[in-house]
Amino acid sequence: MTQTEDRTPEDRAAEGPSRRAVLASAGIGAVGAVTLAGCGSAGQAASDAAGSATNAVKDAISKAAVPVGGGKIFADQKVVVTQPTSGEFKAFSAVCTHQACIVADVSGGTINCACHGSRFDITTGAVKNGPASSPLPEKKVTLSGDGITVT
Repeated sequence: MTQTEDRTPEDRAAEGPSRRAVLASAGIGAVGAVTLAGCGSAGQAASDAAGSATNAVKDAISKAAVPVGGGKIFADQKVVVTQPTSGEFKAFSAVCTHQACIVADVSGGTINCACHGSRFDITTGAVKNGPASSPLPEKKVTLSGDGITVT
C-alpha cells in the first residue's frame, strides 16, 4: 500500500479539502466573479446612458459647430443638431428608429443612418428614405448667446 492508501477517511478529512476540491471551488468562484462583473457592466452602461441624457441638458453646443444646411451628430449624447437655414436650429434623437443604430452623418439635407440606409429630413426628422418608418424624435432646443442647449 502507498502512504495515501494507509490513511483513513477521518485522517483525510482532518487534513482539510483535497487539491481537487480547492481547484473546483476556485473555478466556481472565477465564474461567479465574471458573472458579477458582467452585471456590473450592464448596470454601469445603464448609468452611463442616463448620464449622457443629463449631459445633453447641461452641456451647451457651440452654434459655430453646426453648419448651415447640415448638422452635427453628438453620438455620446445621442443627439443630432441641424441648422436647416441660417440661425434655425433643430435637434433630434440620433438613434435611428429602424433598428436603434446611431445615425452616421448629415449631408444633402438629410440625417443618414449607415446601418440600413434610412434618411431623415434635417428640418422635421421625418423619414425621407426607409427602411425606417417613424421619424426621429424631436428634442427641445434652447439658444443662448453662442450656445445651443438640447433637452
